[in-house]
Amino acid sequence: MVDAFCGTWKLVDSQNFDDYMKALGVSFATRQVGNVAKVTVVIGRDGEKVVEKTSSTFRNTELSAKLGEVFDETTPDDRTVKSTFTMEGNKFVKVQKWDGKETKFVREIKDGKLVMTLSFEGVTAVRTYEKA
Repeated sequence: MVDAFCGTWKLVDSQNFDDYMKALGVSFATRQVGNVAKVTVVIGRDGEKVVEKTSSTFRNTELSAKLGEVFDETTPDDRTVKSTFTMEGNKFVKVQKWDGKETKFVREIKDGKLVMTLSFEGVTAVRTYEKA
């Protein structure tokens, strides 16, 4: 269940994130900020809902939805998407859909760290977080 992911996580490593953002069509200026932003993610529960709070030097967001429930999200780069949280085995997954496109965030716990793999149209980035 999502409980294994609950907690406060600080970004400690990011691989290929610029190429991922470039594939999404994120502007050069926004990519520069995104690449250096100090990111903290807090994952929690509020009853049946999963709550995901992301804070950074760039932008803060808060999402809340039940697993499997489609919700509206405005991404840090200002895309309006339809998102869904699910559990796939021991992986916590968020899918964003917009304009016939789809990106996927797959989070798993490896050696006590939260490892998030982001994929879009064949481009993959890996961001690693440690418990704060």
